[in-house]
Amino acid sequence: MALQRSDVPDHLNLCSLDDGWLDRRVFTDQQIYEAELERIFARCWLFVAHESQLPKRGSFLNTWMGEDQVLVVRQADGSVNAFLNSCPHRGNRVCNAEAGQARGFVCNYHGWSFGIDGKLTGVHEAAAYDREPTFDRSRMGLTPVAQIETYKGLVFATFDPDAPTLRDYLGDFVYYLDVILDNDEGGTEFVGGSIRSELGCNWKIAAENFAGDALHAGWTHASAADAVLGQPVSELGHADAESYHVNVNGHCWEFNLDSVGNAATLDDKRILAYLRQQEQTFRERLGDLRARMVGSISSVNLFPNFSFLPGQNTFRTWQPKGPHRTDLHTWVLVNRNAPQEVKDAWRKGAMMTFSPAGVFEMDDGDNWEFATRANAGVVTRRQPLHYGLGLGTRIEHDELPGNVYRGQINDANQRHFYRRWSDLVCSESWEEVDRRTKEREQ
Repeated sequence: MALQRSDVPDHLNLCSLDDGWLDRRVFTDQQIYEAELERIFARCWLFVAHESQLPKRGSFLNTWMGEDQVLVVRQADGSVNAFLNSCPHRGNRVCNAEAGQARGFVCNYHGWSFGIDGKLTGVHEAAAYDREPTFDRSRMGLTPVAQIETYKGLVFATFDPDAPTLRDYLGDFVYYLDVILDNDEGGTEFVGGSIRSELGCNWKIAAENFAGDALHAGWTHASAADAVLGQPVSELGHADAESYHVNVNGHCWEFNLDSVGNAATLDDKRILAYLRQQEQTFRERLGDLRARMVGSISSVNLFPNFSFLPGQNTFRTWQPKGPHRTDLHTWVLVNRNAPQEVKDAWRKGAMMTFSPAGVFEMDDGDNWEFATRANAGVVTRRQPLHYGLGLGTRIEHDELPGNVYRGQINDANQRHFYRRWSDLVCSESWEEVDRRTKEREQ
């Protein structure tokens, strides 16, 4: 049942993002969290798989859309579909494996079985059901998602039949996505399986960090950068570097065009050599400006909860499990045509830096967990948070689409992230979301 306007807490309207302030209660309020599940995770397009994870008919993986578990399955005709991983009889899971290949799925509770197309194929004690005139097998299949589409290897799904198309949802952000998804004719793939871990933080704190928090890097990761690279993060760029925050529909990318390599590639000679060898290909496919973004020091969040670092090639989803808990699923993306030694270097580099034991991820996890706990205090959560860095830095750029802001040390992307978040949580329909966005941009 859709949330009514009265179900949305009034204090959401107290966020004054134009002045650079945010209400802390967005990180701690259970009612707000329930509104997020209904109006963001049950409505937006969410990343569910990379096509390379589903190589054959019957290949599947288990993932989450909000707190709804779904099975993503390669169909007999080569297409991909996704279904709730919940039996329509008593609700038990029909598959407990994280990934694999199957001819169908069977519920452990009462033996109902389903094909890879989600249709009910059999039941235990079938004769009893055959005697029941109201039992309609055609209505007893696994519930499919409302829409599922792919963009250059990335598979997205939504539970909302009225959601805009994936292409409209992404908008001009595809210009930036192609930097990592389409810089080589062979496309991309995920390698090395998946790492899953748990964080005691609100999902938005992690998502907004990847949306563009370059400010924390030189401070939070100073010792880790010294250990891994032999120099502080703050010394890897230049004070007058060409850098930007860009955002479209709440999707955010921050990058520094003068710091390709080094921290972004962990100073691995194999990766650096590969990037140099491919420079001409990058320019031919992407143009000179976007070619400089490949392997740059940058971070991205595709709204709401799909993040990646284009240099380290770590991709992750922040799966919400309540206001104070997030499950992190992590993969490594590489060019399919890259040499195996380069793929291995990226995979090992991601494990060293952005994994549960990674030198950078441990720093981030501590900060996110302590911030979530501190914001929950009765008096603390009454105090607004400052998001005012970079007010007035928006520019018009000849090549970069979307909302463009000069400077990598900026809060611009975080402000746009929360504007999109607020538009969705406070709107009863996509039409209202669009109206709010247009009114703000006028």
